[in-house]
Parts: sequence; C-alpha cells; structure tokens
Amino acid sequence: MKTVFTTLICSILLTLYSCGDATVERNIAMYTDTWDRIINEANLDLINNANFTEDITLVSSPENIVGIDDFKAYYSNFITGFSDVTFHIKAVFGQGENLVKHWHYTGTHTGDFFGIPATGKTVDLEGVTLVKMKDGKIAQEQDFMDNLVFMEQLGLDPFLNPENTITIRTLYENFAKGNVEGVAAVMDDDLVWNEAENFPYADGNPYHGFDAVLKGVLSRIMEEWDYWNLTHMDFLEITNNKVLVTGRYEAKYKKNGAVINLQMAHLWTLKDGKVISFQQFADTKGISDAMTK
Repeated sequence: MKTVFTTLICSILLTLYSCGDATVERNIAMYTDTWDRIINEANLDLINNANFTEDITLVSSPENIVGIDDFKAYYSNFITGFSDVTFHIKAVFGQGENLVKHWHYTGTHTGDFFGIPATGKTVDLEGVTLVKMKDGKIAQEQDFMDNLVFMEQLGLDPFLNPENTITIRTLYENFAKGNVEGVAAVMDDDLVWNEAENFPYADGNPYHGFDAVLKGVLSRIMEEWDYWNLTHMDFLEITNNKVLVTGRYEAKYKKNGAVINLQMAHLWTLKDGKVISFQQFADTKGISDAMTK
C-alpha cells in the first residue's frame, strides 16, 4: 500500500512539474514570436488585447506606462524613429509566469524618437527585460539597458539639457510676479505634484494637474500668508531631465505674524519642455510650528 501511495504522489508531482514546464515553454514561444513580429516587421497592431493584458504595465520612471494604448504609443517611437531595425532575443528563460530575456537591438535613427529629431546615427544595444505573464498574455515588462551608451550612440549629451534649467528659472520668475498663467504654461496636463510629507498642504498628495496644485497649494499659500518668497536659490541640472533647486523660504503667516526663514529643495522632472513631476523637500516642522504659535 505504501509503495502504491508513493508511486501515486510521484506521478502527481511529475505531472505538475511537466505542466509547469510546458506553460513556461508556451509563454516563451508566444513572447518571442510576438516581439519578433512587432519590432522586426514593424507590426504595432500586435500590441492588442489578444497578446497583452488590458492593464499591460511598463515599469519606468518617473511613472509607469499602463494600458494597451499608452504601451503601444511608447513603442511606436522605436518603430517610427528607427529604420534598418534588427531585434533578436539572444536568450530567454522562465519560471512560472516570470520570464527574463536578453536582447540585442540595432537601428538607424531616421525619424522622430521621443521628440529627438533624426540624427542619422546607428545604435547597437543590448539589454535585459523582466517579464510577467498572465493567462498566456504579456502583463508587465521592465527594461534594463545602458541609457548612457544609447544617448552617446545618438550623438547626444546624455547629461544636460540647458533648456530645462531655463524653463524652471522662468517658472520661478513668473511665480514671483504672480503670473499664474506663465507658471501654468510650462506644466504638463498629466503633472504629478507632491509636497513634502507633513507639509501643511500635503493633504492632497499627489496632486494631479496644475488646477489641483493651484487650488490645493498655491491659492492656500496666497490666502494664508502675507508673503511667501523664495531666496538664495541655486539651480542644478541633473540627469534624466531633472532640475534640482535649493534655497530658502522666507514668509510671514497672517494669523499670528510668525516669520519663517527655512531651507527648502525642489526636484523638477521635465519632458518635452513641460514639467511632469514635482517633489518638495522642506523643514515641515519649522513651518508647522510657525502656523500654530
């Protein structure tokens, strides 16, 4: 009896292992074929709900790209921006619903690529993508590649974009003048804005869109403070289209006349000349103390 039971258990485990192995093989075959046709045949229509989940997610910074339409729009840049494209999956393996692929991509930059005009340069890149499958469809991807090498191959300075700093300087100038329209003009429609944790106006975090920021932050500052000035400002441009601004808040609270002179830092992220995200860092305790005196 014991021998029969042991044999039965072994058969079940072998069946489960074989099924799991077969699922991985099917996922690998589907994934490899789908991306081969999307890139090498320039067939963006294959980014559909037959091959991808409705909430397909590309893990990226500063925000993930979610949904078939946005996912398709993102990868269209690689189709329209490059010609003479070759895409080859050098190796792919998996466990359960998770896959890892090692890929090789080449192409000539002959079209617009995320707003970058054609350079005529040839790129030759390798990278790795982590993949999550769900019910035979592609559900999530996260790419890892050397973006520095990519930008250098395009003949671009990967570190600096002076226009970003000019944009942010102008933003502060318009803010100081009370030119709300000028400030709004450089904000992206999908702006994501975060005040520092425990800051009095962080109760709406994250604010989405400039109208929400105007109502939840800027209007409240103008209503509750006699003045709110930013001084001793330094601008530091950093990679990935970010600008870090350091300085001090000098302000006077209307209700009790309390005055503050505190350090602050603002981290701005831009895309195509528009601000897409903002993160404040500040002495929140000093500000709260002034408001509760």
